[in-house]
Amino acid sequence: MAKESSDQEFLEFVIKALVDHPEDVEVDRKVDEMGVLLSLKVHSEDMGQIIGKEGSTARSIRSLVRIVGLKNHARVNLKIEEPAGGRSIPSSPKTEDSSPKTEDSTKEALEDLQL
Repeated sequence: MAKESSDQEFLEFVIKALVDHPEDVEVDRKVDEMGVLLSLKVHSEDMGQIIGKEGSTARSIRSLVRIVGLKNHARVNLKIEEPAGGRSIPSSPKTEDSSPKTEDSTKEALEDLQL
């Protein structure tokens, strides 16, 4: 059994060495007909360290995990799950707030033209 989960142990070791919140690292391992799927969950503040510049760190980690899988005669894939507090995308209410201001300024401009 230790041989089967060596890929999971390896991934946990590498990720915990990279992140600021090692206590929040979770690795789930699922085996099916396609091979082994390792699902990685980390603290939202650590996602940048795991992904790296232009995804280079994530690519390297995936390569290393595949090599460990090849050594154990298994096809291993890595899925990095986005945490709940992940991406900060500007919300649409900001654009809604600017619309009434635009309408007000348009009305004011039209009133100025009538004088």
